[in-house]
Amino acid sequence: MSPLHKFISSAVLLLMSATLQASEPEEVYWEDLVPEGFNELTAPSVSHDNQMTQLQPNAPVVENYDGKYVKIPGFVVPLEGTAELTTEFLLVPYFGACIHVPPPPSNQIVYVKFEQGVPIENLYDAIWVTGVLSTEGWSGDIASVGYRLSGESVAPF
Repeated sequence: MSPLHKFISSAVLLLMSATLQASEPEEVYWEDLVPEGFNELTAPSVSHDNQMTQLQPNAPVVENYDGKYVKIPGFVVPLEGTAELTTEFLLVPYFGACIHVPPPPSNQIVYVKFEQGVPIENLYDAIWVTGVLSTEGWSGDIASVGYRLSGESVAPF
């Protein structure tokens, strides 16, 4: 790709991002992230070392949310950051998911990344997370994830 094409592509992406951020985010709830007809009521499995594993690590996602500017409520499972700022976390639909109980299906977990970090006041409180959602998955030691979100802001739920 020529330098001019790279510049034009970068400018278009920057303009699209600014346009998305200038508009109001679409409120998305956990049931919206599950494709119609998907059955998430599968019993957890137990591994050979008696550890409970993720219910459905490859659950299908809803493709029409890819690239959308959204806000989603949920609870934080911190992954990276400092005592003051969290840069990466999993957003889950209920407190304790991925820590105290087996992770929910992958389409019920969002990997969130904030480049500069964001303060998370209390892990027990539900929050709104706003940003651009992607259907690009993510996988870590804790769980497989169906969605990614490039974080813009956090607010109390």
